[in-house]
Amino acid sequence: MPTADSARPVRILHLEDSDADHELAQYALADSGLDFRLVRATALPDFMARLANGHFDVVLADFNLPGFTALDAWTEASKLERVPPFVLLSSALGDMDVVEALRRGISDYVRKDDLGKLGHVIVRAIEARRAREARERSEAEMAEAVRRSTELSEYLQSRIEEERTALARDVHDEIGGALAAVKFDLAWIQRHTKDAGTREHVNTALEMLRHAIDASQRIVLDLRPPILDQGLVTAIDWLARNFEKRTGVATTFRSSHEKIRAPDAVQLTVYRTAQEALTNVSKHADCRNVEIELSDAEGVLTLEVADDGRGLTQDALDKPKAFGLKGLAERARVVDGWLDITNRHGIGTAIILSVPLKPVQLQLAPAGARGAA
Repeated sequence: MPTADSARPVRILHLEDSDADHELAQYALADSGLDFRLVRATALPDFMARLANGHFDVVLADFNLPGFTALDAWTEASKLERVPPFVLLSSALGDMDVVEALRRGISDYVRKDDLGKLGHVIVRAIEARRAREARERSEAEMAEAVRRSTELSEYLQSRIEEERTALARDVHDEIGGALAAVKFDLAWIQRHTKDAGTREHVNTALEMLRHAIDASQRIVLDLRPPILDQGLVTAIDWLARNFEKRTGVATTFRSSHEKIRAPDAVQLTVYRTAQEALTNVSKHADCRNVEIELSDAEGVLTLEVADDGRGLTQDALDKPKAFGLKGLAERARVVDGWLDITNRHGIGTAIILSVPLKPVQLQLAPAGARGAA
């Protein structure tokens, strides 16, 4: 018979008022080959005192004792910080008693007329407890790792947005200012030169400059969209209109209200989600229509971007390099929200962001709906 721990004896607290039954339990455990140390308690106060100070591996308890039952002992023991597994040893245990005992957390039971199983049942109860404690430790460590990962993600996301804002400001102020100055100088040369060759070079330079200015404006918009300063509804509407103009895909935007006020972090998350969703549509959907809905039903800010294209398969979503959508899911978690990606009856894809809002975060105006065209 293997022991629960070969390094030391199994420490057993035996709650039993009968001398004869206590000796029978000792003989049965010795016959099983279990290396054990058996300590006896006969009354509830004595049992609780020994349990609190003895560091036992298992409790072996008779069911009916003078003035109390094993379930009473279990109830009292459960108030301690750590309770060893309980194994009932009784000849007067009915089926209903067994069911109730197991329902309340008792580990196992053995009838006194079947003591040959006692050693095996005790080892099994101890090993089951150790397996559960190991699982609980693993789950706690995993939860802690997830918590730290989430905190790191929040910090990194915050830093990224701060750096985006600073970079957008630099591009706008430094590069934008320099490009504007060059444009004025070229315009001055264009007005004052009469040489046809020079004017041709100036016109070419002005055309290239216009492309550079447009590019810098797009970079600023991507880094920190100033359109958000006009409100979330206006910003998403602008995204929809710009997407339709750029791609030719019919795009409709609907909002439950003309204005929905939310914390800056939530607004930015909603905007980035819509932006990334539309980017995915333009790259992969091959669709003719896109519908964008923004609502605040039941205190939850919800953004849905749906298309009627080919649809994203689960394999595509599970690809290791699907960083865009995974990044959106992480963004959602940072603001205590969640992201759902579904196929619409096998046709098209719907990306849905949901973020709970406190009542004070919502300030609403009358409803509105508009097409992006």
